Formats: sequence, C-alpha cells, structure tokens
Amino acid sequence: MKKLLWGIVALTIILTGCKKQEEKTVSGLLRSNFQTVINGDSVNLYVLKNASGAEVCLTNFGGRIVSVMMPDKNGKLQDVVLGFDSIEDYINVPSDFGASIGRYANRINKGRFVLDGDTIQLPTNNFGHCLHGGPKGWQYQAYQKVNQVDASTIEMTRFSPDGDQNFPGNVTAKVTFKLTDDNTIDINFEATTDKKTIINMCNHSYFNLSGNATKTVLDDSLYLNAAAFTPVDSTFMTTGAIDSVAGTPMDFTTLKPIGQDIHKYDFVQLKNGNGYDHNWVLNTKGDVTQLAAKVVSPVSGITLEVYTNEPGIQVYTGNFLDGTVTGKKGIVYNQRTAICLETQHYPDSPNKPQWPSTVLEPGQTYHSTCIYKFGVEK
Repeated sequence: MKKLLWGIVALTIILTGCKKQEEKTVSGLLRSNFQTVINGDSVNLYVLKNASGAEVCLTNFGGRIVSVMMPDKNGKLQDVVLGFDSIEDYINVPSDFGASIGRYANRINKGRFVLDGDTIQLPTNNFGHCLHGGPKGWQYQAYQKVNQVDASTIEMTRFSPDGDQNFPGNVTAKVTFKLTDDNTIDINFEATTDKKTIINMCNHSYFNLSGNATKTVLDDSLYLNAAAFTPVDSTFMTTGAIDSVAGTPMDFTTLKPIGQDIHKYDFVQLKNGNGYDHNWVLNTKGDVTQLAAKVVSPVSGITLEVYTNEPGIQVYTGNFLDGTVTGKKGIVYNQRTAICLETQHYPDSPNKPQWPSTVLEPGQTYHSTCIYKFGVEK
C-alpha cells in the first residue's frame, strides 16, 4: 500500500511539474491553446522577441498576429491588438483579427471580374460582394509551412490551388514578419502564380494603442498622408471616383481625434461607412520611406507609424464590433474599440482599369510591404 501511495505522490509531482513547464507568453498566452490540426494542416503559436523586450505572438492559422506587447510612456508593456486566447475562438468566431488577408483584400464588386475576356465569379459574403477573398479566404486557412528564421523573424507560406474560392492559378504566397530592435513590425508579402490572376494582400490587425480594449479609439489622434479617398456606396463598394478630403470629415492631413467628426452622418460617406471604413489614396507614391499614417494614444502615449509601398490604406474604426465577441482576457469588444490600417491596392481594382493594377502574371513576383513602427510620446 505504501508503495502505491508513494507511486501516486510521485506521479502527481511529475504531472504538476509538467504543467508548470509551460510558461505563458508575456501577453499571457499558452502555446498549447493554439496547437491543433485544421483541414490536415498543423497550427501553432509562435513568438517573436527583440532586444528591447517587445513581443509579438502569431499563429499560422490565417497568418495572424495574436498579440503585440509594446512599452507605454511609463515603460510598461501593453498589448495593443485585439484577438483571442485560443485557436478554437479563431476557428469558431468569424473575424479578421490580425490576419494576412488573401487572395484579395477588401471588396470585389458582386464578386465578379473579367480577366483576358473570361468572367470569373467569386463567392459573395458581404452585401453581395466578395470581401477579403470570400467566406473561405486565407484568414480561415492555415499557412502550411512555417520557418522561424531566428528569435525575431518568421516566414509563413501558403499554397493556394487553382480555383481556390474560384480565383485562377496555383499561387504560392509567403508572409515574413520581422520584429526589429526599434519596436517595428516589418511585414513583407510575396506571391507567385502559374496562371494570370489577381493578388492584393494586407495585414488586418485591430489596434487599440491604449492597451485597454474596453476603451474606444475615438480619443486617439490620426494622421493620413493622403489628399484624396475613394468614396463608397451604401454597400461599401467603391464608386470609381477619387475625391478630395479637403473641407470634409475625411481630412486627416493633420493629426486630429478619430472621434472628432466620425458621427457627422449628414456627410453621406460617414453614413455609408457607418463611420470610417474607406480607402485613402496615399501621397507617398510607393515610397516605403515616407510616412503613410500615424496614430497616437493620449492614454498610453504609444504611437504607431505606418509605412508601405502600396498606393492605398483602408482605415476601419471597428464600426461593426458590437459587444457580441469576447476576446483575450475575457474583454468584450464593443464598437470602435480598435482601428485597422490596411495597406493595399484600392478596393475593386480589377473592375476599375483606371486604378493601379492587381494583376499578377506567371514569372512575376508580387511584393507588398507594410511596416508598423511603434514609439512613445510622453
């Protein structure tokens, strides 16, 4: 009997030790909560760290950023993106939180476009349009190959077969995330195809720079290096026009609070967008060294600068967050508790030949860069 009791005690100690071995990330996540197999592909949680003590956690399910720990004005690390604590929520609760969107970020009118005389019909999932690659876009599929290059760099690769959501071509897409020592997340997208197709990728992180997702972002200040935007109709579809921001609530050419004009629904674009959910035409002309956008939190002092080689940036102020989704640490995500800054080509570009093309040909490589640089203003 004594031997049996000692055996039970020893087993309990071993099991307790095993439980203690799994440490949480700085943001409070457990890798075991992200380890599963989805449609035959293994998914996991990966961690990037830099010499400054910042941390970024990612999962290859949708190529998503799960958490971003950055120092505030007091030097305390804050998680500045929305997301979930486990892979089950990412699977069961439809969202774009932190995702590497593909094949086509944003909307395609009625899910239809013409390529070399052939009309291609995509599945529709948003007011009769195809949004973010359709109901089974890449945010809901695994990036099958993961290569953690070093402590601060990771590559995720996805093979998308010809006909994936009816898009043509066998496409291989790679997303590289690098966390630099100056607290910058450098995201690079690449893609190749064996058949003429369209590609428009972006990162869809929902930022709340206060570090407290119970607060809205309406008091945060926003700057956009853009003198024009692409207006939308009541179904959020671009009309084909490019309008000046001058004298309108769309003018962020100088820093101003996000909430200053957001409720001015007598301006039809804010009514159509239910707030800000628009593409701005950047003045940067593809120069990745020029500042494209900036957000400043008066609460934490954390700043976010955005740089890109893309011609546009979609700004979305969490208008459809409605309190029905519970995220990390049990926080309920209410309306306008985040801002998305999606660097990309303009929505519905395949149907608007006057705009920069999203066509990718065999032998070409698609390149897109999105840089999120964090800082502090005290």
